[in-house]
Amino acid sequence: MNGPALYELPSAPASWRIALPHTAAAVPVARALVRTALAELEQGADCDTAELLTAELVANAVEHTRGETPIVLVVELMPSGCQVEVHDADPAPPGDLTCPLGGPPDPWQEHGRGLLLIRALSSSCGHRPTESGKAVWFRLPVVPAQRRPSA
Repeated sequence: MNGPALYELPSAPASWRIALPHTAAAVPVARALVRTALAELEQGADCDTAELLTAELVANAVEHTRGETPIVLVVELMPSGCQVEVHDADPAPPGDLTCPLGGPPDPWQEHGRGLLLIRALSSSCGHRPTESGKAVWFRLPVVPAQRRPSA
């Protein structure tokens, strides 16, 4: 065979990286970037879920970190799905991202469900220290074309 077959996904990941303002205005920009990035792949991850979880990570970074240092969004597309990372300047871990503390969140409170959504809807999630703070991430698997809603 000469060259890759047409149905193969690229073996090397594609990635996008963008600095966002440390304000609530970063949330819709981050959602738009994820939507645009996932549109690049014919067999991508669930775009709605990726947008929702990205919005949660960016909103948490804006709300729970101090200062005006930009938040950095990294979207990486891989043959197996996508990984989204949000970098901020605060080195403190993001609460109960990988294991819940206590019981379920209070259904009457406005806050407290973001990390639960990330844990429940992603295939994996976590955080890691960086030179300038931390990165919080989640992964979503590829959704087969027959299971995705038609546009």
